[in-house]
Amino acid sequence: MFEMVFSADELPLPTMHSNLSNNMADNLVQLFTGIGLSEQKAKETIKNEGLAEDLRKIVIEAQNKIGSSVEKTVGTLLYNIATRLKQKSRSSLLVEYIATKKISSEAQLTAAFDYFKSNPLDPIDISAFEAACGVGVVVTPEQIEEVVEEVLKKHKDGLIEQRYHYGVGSIMGEVRSKLKWADGRGIKNEVDMQILDLLGPKTDADKQKPQKAKPQTQSKKEETKKAEVEKELASPMDSKTDYQIMGDAIKFHKPGENYTTEGYVVTPKTMKLMKKHLEETGGQIRTRFPPEPNGILHIGHAKAINFNFGYARAHDGICFLRYDDTNPEKEEERFFRGILEMVEWLGYTPYKTTHASDYFHELYAWAIELIKRGLAYVCHQKQEEIKGRNPPPSPWRDRPVEESLTLFEDMKKGKLEEGEATLRMKTILEDGKMDPVAYRIKYTPHHRTKDEWCIYPTYDYTHCLCDSIENITHSLCTKEFQSRRSSYYWLCNALDAYCPVQWEYGRLNISYTVVSKRKIGKLISAGLIRDWDDPRLFTLTALRRRGFPAEAINIFCSKVGVTMAQVTIDPSMLESCVRDVLNNTAKRAMATLEPLKVTITNFPSDAPNKVDVPNIPHDASKGSHTVPFESTIYIEREDFRETAEKNYRRLTTNQPVGLKYVGYVICVEDIIKNNSGKITELKVTCKALGETDKPKSFIHWISKPITCEIRLYDRLFEHKNPEDPNEVPGGFVSDCNKDSLTVIYDALVDQSVKKAKQFEKFQFERIGFFSVDPDSTEDHLVFNRTVTLREDAAKS
Repeated sequence: MFEMVFSADELPLPTMHSNLSNNMADNLVQLFTGIGLSEQKAKETIKNEGLAEDLRKIVIEAQNKIGSSVEKTVGTLLYNIATRLKQKSRSSLLVEYIATKKISSEAQLTAAFDYFKSNPLDPIDISAFEAACGVGVVVTPEQIEEVVEEVLKKHKDGLIEQRYHYGVGSIMGEVRSKLKWADGRGIKNEVDMQILDLLGPKTDADKQKPQKAKPQTQSKKEETKKAEVEKELASPMDSKTDYQIMGDAIKFHKPGENYTTEGYVVTPKTMKLMKKHLEETGGQIRTRFPPEPNGILHIGHAKAINFNFGYARAHDGICFLRYDDTNPEKEEERFFRGILEMVEWLGYTPYKTTHASDYFHELYAWAIELIKRGLAYVCHQKQEEIKGRNPPPSPWRDRPVEESLTLFEDMKKGKLEEGEATLRMKTILEDGKMDPVAYRIKYTPHHRTKDEWCIYPTYDYTHCLCDSIENITHSLCTKEFQSRRSSYYWLCNALDAYCPVQWEYGRLNISYTVVSKRKIGKLISAGLIRDWDDPRLFTLTALRRRGFPAEAINIFCSKVGVTMAQVTIDPSMLESCVRDVLNNTAKRAMATLEPLKVTITNFPSDAPNKVDVPNIPHDASKGSHTVPFESTIYIEREDFRETAEKNYRRLTTNQPVGLKYVGYVICVEDIIKNNSGKITELKVTCKALGETDKPKSFIHWISKPITCEIRLYDRLFEHKNPEDPNEVPGGFVSDCNKDSLTVIYDALVDQSVKKAKQFEKFQFERIGFFSVDPDSTEDHLVFNRTVTLREDAAKS
């Protein structure tokens, strides 16, 4: 075998961003293929100059330790060090153990990586390290034989029944779990040998692929689909949906392993604080949903609610609802109530409802400590001076600690004017902003603490410390807070407080809408919408008022999932989820938006005066309701034409139609019009369905109806991105669709809706899904159209 041993001097690697000469590249390819990489893999590796340099040093170090080239099994493990080890300072330790074959398997190396994660501080305990990695443990062939024999006994019946079609993977997995440090190839050989001994050589039947199950018939497919839908709707926010929404969150750290996440800062006190944290939480996952109580929640918050509560629930953890009530000027009781109401409407119950103001005394004490440690100072720069990307540095940054303590006390006692001073932290945000404000003066009574305080902490100061107090494990927030992550870690560590991990995810945006509190306020003041719950908005109160079920919103959030990228979704995806839910839950009723009176001149004396109508036609278990049937009925005006087009299938002067649910077919006998020529009534005759040819179609109808108000909604904005000046040069207000609301004051609906409750949902047959609006009274029902029956109808 040809041996190639390089020294560090013989194989230099140029610095980053330089180009490798052909000779250097060839030498590296030769080095890397010599440790077992394919030529293609070696060429790909040298394209990543940082990885190539790490691997080159590791291979050379291993060769120097053993004085020869390394075997391919060793080379594979060395490649893993270069690609997987984050603590580069421990590379030499691993190289020595691998080169000397004290660590000789993938399982041992993975155990080493896990040990490093759990013990981030140097020096490490070598005895504990070797025990964790199975160093010195020898698994004999006899031990492998014994364990394989024991495991095969459990699987014997399945093996005899299915022979070589039986899944061997589960057998291998069980053996590996019992012999953690055994050689994988040795286990595989022993399993194959013992199965051969049990079953004998493969027959022709064993060599054939097992036949797949026959495809289900269409009716069977429909039954299966229906059962799946019913199961999902019965518990739309179960652990399955919780896991669906997680997406990229499967990469998140486990409780107590905060220090394994990228960017997390480990201090000499980290492990002690982590130990105390685990003692207080028992290793429980803890999240929080932290809204500002200065407005109401929108569809983006629904994703945050689902993610925070769902992630905790999927892991048997808890989630706090914590109001970020640090800005008393904009906070109102109705916003506190509204937020909790929406969280509960979506089906979640907070473990505990807390407020940032609950911790004002602790936060103030910490601010004092921060000043004493020389990490905060009182500054007199005005707000306008410190705005923007590159504000001038504060001339008070190096003011004496005692002076800052005195001035901060003066701020607390109300001796300084608003804007005259702030407390600033000596740190730099990831976006380059220097010394964020921790406290400012506001002479505004607080919703909860009244006049107790005239200084209030900022988000940058409050959020991480409240997370620390509540022992949060996963501080989940949207991507715009990524620039705050470094200051989050800095502040917790500066005060020697337990430090949670901040994870960012992509914000959910919806096309054809705005969700900004300020912009919605502008729409309200301009008279373009009624209020925060106007059904054309995408606030949660608006969606509820329009009739969107909470289940549908949760399913939508689970379909969108959690990614680290910003996503903008077309409303049609949400509307599709709404249709799926309402199709299985909304009671059917018959209604006409533009009614046309029809008189049956030969109304049969034996005709039923009441007719049974199924509540949900495809689900008999949901029962039925009765509607009157008399000689005078009302149909939708568009269901009749004097002269019909070729493909028109409904009622004409020479084309009969059937009436749903009653088994009668009607034919036009006479048309009655008013002075302006508008049709006001049809005179028809009827025949039983069995006495005439089957009609081309059946239409819905109403007898003895009630008059209702119906509101039809369209998109509020004309363009997908109403806030984009390139799309809408005149601004979002100018983009409003003037026809986004149509009100029908004299629609007719059958009597089954007479006692409908607020927010109760119906499908008006062939028209759409509707919900009872809160404006309804006992004598006057108002319905909002939630969505049309089909997406194409909504677009048209």
